[in-house]
Amino acid sequence: MKKRKLWILGGVLVLAALSPFSNPSRTNPPIVPGHDLCATNPPPPKVVALLRAACYDCHSYETEWPWYGRVSPVSWWLMDHIKDGRKRLNFSEWPHDNPKKARTRLKNIREEVESAGMPLRSYTWIHTNSRLNSSDREELANWADQEAKRLAKLMEADEAK
Repeated sequence: MKKRKLWILGGVLVLAALSPFSNPSRTNPPIVPGHDLCATNPPPPKVVALLRAACYDCHSYETEWPWYGRVSPVSWWLMDHIKDGRKRLNFSEWPHDNPKKARTRLKNIREEVESAGMPLRSYTWIHTNSRLNSSDREELANWADQEAKRLAKLMEADEAK
């Protein structure tokens, strides 16, 4: 039994020693002009500032990679977190040509911001400028709600044609 524990401990130590040499790539995909949320019909400047401070690192191709993103195993966790964030919502791939999809995303943004589900606490611990106070949350939620309603009216007008 002791021998087995020693082998397991040795294996863990070897993996820990080799982990710094296997960091994932910290690159951002190219940004396609006109695809970003702020490219056409941009939100008000305050909303843009809030989105960039609290959301864009995980939900766009404009991630600013922090120093701790070079340290394994944190780099692996960070890369998975960003991949998941981009998969769920990516401001760099905003569906300008699909109002129904954009409206759904805006509703989700409103829900997450109002419920304080976003930004994640683990992110705001280190990135203090991403913390949203109640006024910021209200501003973002109101914007998302107004945009969703605007898109609903556009969709109704298109259906009436």
